[in-house]
Amino acid sequence: MVKVGKIEKRIYEKLEEKGALMFMLIDPVDYKTPDLAIKTAKEADEGGADVILVGGSIGAQGELLDYVIKGIKETVSSPVVLFPGNIASLSKYADAVYFMSLLNARTPYWITHAQMLSAPLVKQMGIEPLPVGYVVVSPGGTVGWVGDVNLVPREKSKIAAALALAGEYLGNRFVITDVGSNPQLQGHGPVPPEMIRAVKSTITVPYIVAGGIRTEDDLRTTIKAGADIVQIGTAIEQSSAAKKQAQLFSRIVKEEGMKRVKK
Repeated sequence: MVKVGKIEKRIYEKLEEKGALMFMLIDPVDYKTPDLAIKTAKEADEGGADVILVGGSIGAQGELLDYVIKGIKETVSSPVVLFPGNIASLSKYADAVYFMSLLNARTPYWITHAQMLSAPLVKQMGIEPLPVGYVVVSPGGTVGWVGDVNLVPREKSKIAAALALAGEYLGNRFVITDVGSNPQLQGHGPVPPEMIRAVKSTITVPYIVAGGIRTEDDLRTTIKAGADIVQIGTAIEQSSAAKKQAQLFSRIVKEEGMKRVKK
């Protein structure tokens, strides 16, 4: 029997109740001070985030990561989940971790080796693993370069769908497609809606869409196309009013999610 932890169970129950969820990503490396990262997480939580993700950069590790997660845990009611950049991006203070396999990496390290090295630590620390199949779409950003990824072209929706289905068949209980941070800098936006529809129609596990979701239109389009969970990072980090921004995004996610529930 597959053991489902309390955070994973909570996510499933919230999806059933709300139809769509919003995860807010706090990358400590992107903030001027660790305390500002903690403050933003608090405001995101008060604004309606369903999960606070912490991490992303390889530099988000050690004392910095522990400090930020402990600070966030003292101020939020939402689960705090690690979004690791490598095997050192773990903290015993987190509730759970995206236990990710980078499905379109060119090197086996990011598919199975990093996972093998980190699995004993995850167990020892008592962090709940959330099995996530990770697919990186062009332009890919930093994660594409660091992960040595064979990027999925934006017009090749069937490739993304096939990778996502492979991830599900391999046992991942979540799938994420990500275009990397700040794709606008390379002339691109979020994951194309055609690709989101293709992935959603192919898999049965919860589908997370990340990267480049900066505006209300981006958010609505992403959810309407089929995202179960939207992952927001830069939009909250660069906002001068994080709580207000989170409230706005939360309202949109709730509106679009309830349309699904009513169906």
